[in-house]
Amino acid sequence: LSVSSLSLSAKVLVKDGEKIAFMGDSITQQGWSNPTGYVRLVVAGLKANGINVTPVPAGIGGHKSNQMLERLKRDVLDKNPDWMTLSCGVNDVWHGTNGVPLEPYKSNITAIVERCQAKGVKVMILTATVIGEEPDNPNNKKLAAYNDFLRKLAKEKKCPLADLNASFQKVLKAKKKPGLALTGDGVHMNPAGDRLMAEGILKAFGLTNRQIKKAEEAPAPVAK
Repeated sequence: LSVSSLSLSAKVLVKDGEKIAFMGDSITQQGWSNPTGYVRLVVAGLKANGINVTPVPAGIGGHKSNQMLERLKRDVLDKNPDWMTLSCGVNDVWHGTNGVPLEPYKSNITAIVERCQAKGVKVMILTATVIGEEPDNPNNKKLAAYNDFLRKLAKEKKCPLADLNASFQKVLKAKKKPGLALTGDGVHMNPAGDRLMAEGILKAFGLTNRQIKKAEEAPAPVAK
């Protein structure tokens, strides 16, 4: 039993005692400020499996790739995390003419990943979730190119990928009832959306289905 337990934990990328920064926009900010937010669920899910991590919340509402790059040193690198999850893309598209076009977005995200890796910070890339719960609306169609880039970059830079967009699209395409399923307003998560995000991140960290089930039964940590 001890041998199988060791082999199980060896497949999990994040280790007990490590520090994880969560870089993002309002989805990530609420993922920490909300007691059932995805950041809290990830921390609680790891703890339920014997992996105690220190979170570094780094989500700021409205931020796009250029702003995340500008504050990367202050909000992440200066805090010396072992890991950083990167959630960026919704505002770059959603903000329209005030957003960030695809080519500058690619440059910004590549620079973020490269600066982290140069400092020894491992990066998990999250694909951007949704802009409205209609999978084929214009914003989601535009977002697809940004997510395709993120998938490609994750391969190139050997970063774990949590393909949250694919998970969200799958749920939304199977949705039978009218109304919102994963968000409160088409963008920001409801509890089901936060759970789906956390599940995707835990899977990308290497947790098994059994470990994720254990994680889902764990209470989220109390806000400090």
